[in-house]
Amino acid sequence: MFDIVRMGTGISQVRRLAGEGNCNGVSPTDGPLPGYEALLASGALPVLPALGELLPGGLARGSVVAAGRWSLLCLALAAGASVAGAWCAVAGVPQLGVSAAACVGLDPARMLLVADPGTAWPQVVASLLDGCELVLLRPPGHAPAQVRRRLEAVLRRCGGVLVVAGDWDGAQARLLVTRQEWAGIEAGHGRLRARRVLVAADGRGAAARPRTQWLWLPAPDGSVGLADQVLSEMQDAG
Repeated sequence: MFDIVRMGTGISQVRRLAGEGNCNGVSPTDGPLPGYEALLASGALPVLPALGELLPGGLARGSVVAAGRWSLLCLALAAGASVAGAWCAVAGVPQLGVSAAACVGLDPARMLLVADPGTAWPQVVASLLDGCELVLLRPPGHAPAQVRRRLEAVLRRCGGVLVVAGDWDGAQARLLVTRQEWAGIEAGHGRLRARRVLVAADGRGAAARPRTQWLWLPAPDGSVGLADQVLSEMQDAG
């Protein structure tokens, strides 16, 4: 649930959380998120309410959003559009935790997974952008300028959004986890229950003004939410 990484053979089961929908309290059947129609009219995809201060205009169609190394933040960036009914795709993440993605807000019924697009990943991503409003990509390395220009042209034509787990030269918006704290480890024992992170955002154009926000990513109930700016006493899990 935290960083969707392989945790060994001992982790073999997932437990369905009580209730319907996801931990953020919204479900694809609930209808559009508040303000979704206004965002559509402005040419943007919505984001989760907790990310509203970091991306006040939503995810601009035809844009690239860089989110640093692969983490739950990448899934959270895609969740708002998925909740609102958009088709989303994830490429290059063979260890993706579908249960964690659904808990954050992505609708598995409207999510395409390409675990390993191989060396032809630019062509695969271009095809996904033709059919999905948002594509979450972890490229195998730094994308060459020619590849970036080609995919950005596809974005402008299709009106989609590309969220990159990694760096992307020329990205319209960038979000990075700059600090994190863990909750749940007390006196050297216990279970990790939540993670509190400081996310910094900047970019170009309307996103040029730097912004920071403390978030629960995830909160104890698995959701993504705002966190108090006052530091709380938490034991570092190392």
